[in-house]
Parts: sequence; C-alpha cells; structure tokens
Amino acid sequence: MKPTKIYLQYPWKFPDSPYYKYLIKSPPKGIEYLNVENQKGVITSKRFFWFSNFLKRNIRRTTTLLNLSIPNAHLSPKGNYDLIHCAHCLSKNTNKPWVADIESVWSMWISGMSTKTGKGDVEKIIMNPNCKKIMPWTKNTKKEILNFYPQLNNKIEVVYPAVPEIKNLRKKNNKKLKIIFVARYFDIKGGRMALEVLDRLTKEYKIEGIVVSDVPQDLKDTYRKLNIMPLMQQEKLFDLMSSSDLFLYPSAVDTFGFSLLEAMAFGLPIITINTKYTKSRPEIVQNGRMGLIFDVEEEVNYGKITSVEENIIEKLVQNAEKLILNRKLRERMSKNCLEEIKNGKFSIKERNRKLKKIYEEVIK
Repeated sequence: MKPTKIYLQYPWKFPDSPYYKYLIKSPPKGIEYLNVENQKGVITSKRFFWFSNFLKRNIRRTTTLLNLSIPNAHLSPKGNYDLIHCAHCLSKNTNKPWVADIESVWSMWISGMSTKTGKGDVEKIIMNPNCKKIMPWTKNTKKEILNFYPQLNNKIEVVYPAVPEIKNLRKKNNKKLKIIFVARYFDIKGGRMALEVLDRLTKEYKIEGIVVSDVPQDLKDTYRKLNIMPLMQQEKLFDLMSSSDLFLYPSAVDTFGFSLLEAMAFGLPIITINTKYTKSRPEIVQNGRMGLIFDVEEEVNYGKITSVEENIIEKLVQNAEKLILNRKLRERMSKNCLEEIKNGKFSIKERNRKLKKIYEEVIK
C-alpha cells in the first residue's frame, strides 16, 4: 500500500521547533512527510539564533506599525502529495486540502490580529472549504481561537505535541541532587530568578545548580558557585538532563513550553509558575502530579528583581525544598512524568493516533 504523502509547509525557510523534528522522526504509520530537508529542530547556533529572531521580530514590528493586515499564510508548491500540513501557519492553496497545527492564536497572523480587516482576512482563509482542520496545541489555544472565530467549532480539534520516551533511561543516584534550568531566552524565561533560586538552595542543601542559557557575564561572576553553561547541541543537553533530578522553569511567558515535555521525558519533576502569559502551562504540568506550580497574578519584570520577583523566588525555593526533602514525592512525580510521555496525551502514539485519524478523514 502506497504511503499518504503530506507536504509540511513552514512559515519560515528554517523551522525552529522540536515539534516538527519529532513529527518527522516518528510519523504516523503509512504517512510520508515531504519538505523535511531543512528541519533540524531548534536552532542552537548563537549567531544564527540571534539573526533569525531579529529578522522575525522586526518583520512583525514593521508590518504592525504600518497597520498592515498580513495573515501568516503561505502558498505550497505544486507536487505529488495528498495533503498540506501547515506548521503553525495557514495555507493559501486552493487546489489541495490542508490542515494547520497552531501553537498560539497569534501565529495565524504576521500582523493585523487586532484589526477588523486582519480578522476578516484570516476568517476567509480558515472558513474556505480547503481548510479541513485547525489543530491547536492545547485546549487553552482552542478556546482563544474560538473566541475569535466561534463558527470554526466544527473543524477544530486539539492535537497535543509529543516527544519520544527515552529508551533504557537509568536515573543515577547523585551524591548531590541536581537541579537544572534550561532556556534559550535567558531573561524572558526567568533566568535571573532561576539563578537566585539555585544560589539560595545551594547555600542550604547539598545540591548542584545547573544553568544552560546565554547568561550575561556580570551574572556569571556573581553566581560563581553555580554550574553555568552556554547553549549546546541537543545531544549534549540531553546527556546533562539524564543525570539531573529536578527541572526549574520560572518562565513568565510561553505559548507552549517544549522544554517542559523534554524534562518530563527524563523523569524530571518540574518547579514552575503560571501567569496570564502561560495559560496553557497547567495543561502540561499538573500540580502535585508532574511537579509543583503556583499562580502569579502580578506582572513579572524580566530584567531585574523587584518585590514581585522576590515573592516568586521565595515560593519557588519553598517548592524546591519540598522536593529536595521528600524523596518519595520526587520519585512518584518522576514516574508520573515518564508515564505521561510514554502513554499519555503527550506521547508519540497518542499524537499519531489523532493525526492519522484526521488525515484519513480529510483525504477521503
């Protein structure tokens, strides 16, 4: 039986998400993805990463200042394939059926999201008969999309991202408990709070605080007792995570948070927060099951520690202490994390089951 051929359409030439790397490596049975040559997963080159984000940010900023309505929609080339799968973007194609996975509601626009014209332009695209299914990454994103377009209800379905389980994972009994923080965007992912939390914990307990991020030199000098490393290739990072015990992630901004899934794949209970800019996080980290999470109502400052951040730091320290001092709790949460990735909603087999069903329905 011939495989179903699906063209992956990206919004940028070089896709920068582990979502598609894991999709291509572990496709649903009978599915062949096309346009995969440039898919390398996340960008780890510091120079290329900076340039890529500078370019994307300024394109969005300029078009928004000009008050332009530009849907994040692209035209896939003609070819021998059955279906287009848009990678958190939309399609301009009218000769092929297409589906789109959507990380966040804003990813349907380059600019014009808040304008009447912009909303109308996207509505025309997603209500076109060729648009067969919109697949938000979370229930929260589905809710946000339906707030814009309630008429989309009959062709929207949540398909959670997935990461592979780690085969033959063996957790080490470290002499020192290892708590790791990983972020490509140091400040907006709570890097300064993470440094302070780890520093305080190392003064009270026999732990090793590990930070993998682009940390400014003055902070490296201040927090010399911590093991601070630069961004690294995924293979090296995963080696580091396999020997860690807890995952600290005080990010106040996230449309999803793939690092949380990857931490769970290594059985790392998560210590994190939930803000109005991380509304999907409680779907990922169930409090008391995969880790400890608490709500933050105030605006979080990225660049410095104020009274708001100080309160967050204190609560993060307290939650970390609960896990440091309670081995059974750590082990139970670790097992829950591993089970969620192996058989739960973030498993490869559950994602593939949903995608396979959607693809088959679309191309009947």
